[in-house]
Amino acid sequence: MNERRPLILVVDDDPEIRRLVAEFLSREGLEVEEASDGVAMDAVLVRRRPDLVVLDLMMPGEDGLSICRRLRASGGPAILMLTAKSDEIDRVIGLEMGADDYLAKPFGPRELLARIRAVLRRTNEQPGAAPPSRRFAFDLFVIDLDARQLSSATGAAITLTSGEFDLLACFAERPRRVLSRDQILDRLRGRGAEPFDRSVDMLVSRLRRKLGEASPQSELISTVRNGGYLFTPIVRPLP
Repeated sequence: MNERRPLILVVDDDPEIRRLVAEFLSREGLEVEEASDGVAMDAVLVRRRPDLVVLDLMMPGEDGLSICRRLRASGGPAILMLTAKSDEIDRVIGLEMGADDYLAKPFGPRELLARIRAVLRRTNEQPGAAPPSRRFAFDLFVIDLDARQLSSATGAAITLTSGEFDLLACFAERPRRVLSRDQILDRLRGRGAEPFDRSVDMLVSRLRRKLGEASPQSELISTVRNGGYLFTPIVRPLP
């Protein structure tokens, strides 16, 4: 019996890009559907469920960030976001909206294929047994990794974005170890960092500020020159 080919939905308003990407992915053994915008994408989703959506960030009408948010809210497929912008804020926002990876235009078809296959491998991994509850204390904080909550010593909830919480969880699970930007991004989204990728730096800066507002006397995240970042406090497991 033939194994089912993964279905890739390419959403891009540029017909030439859609055609080239669809032809290349088809030659590589993937099944491909095309959509020019969010409306056309919705029409495809009514009749088919893709394994991954290759989603352009900048499109007329509903943009890629809005579409990404919709797909994630409905438990949709994996998302690889394409962006022509060099501004890192778009990449950070895309990842926080739930994109599994991003790729900057112009890109090589082989790199696109490698990214798609990596995301498909991660999303097709079979989950193991449910882990026990994971609550940890550090400095003046308690973090609950399962409930995705951070609170101060007084019990007051501290609001973090999805990306900020994922970053803090990464640090809390690896305290007092220097983590490079590449290691952090690989942990957060299962991919290596691109050269000069500053998205981690922006997330660290925002997380530092929020932690510093609740614990101004502590320096919880140190920058290690030419190394990355170090989470400095002792992290204690809680029952």
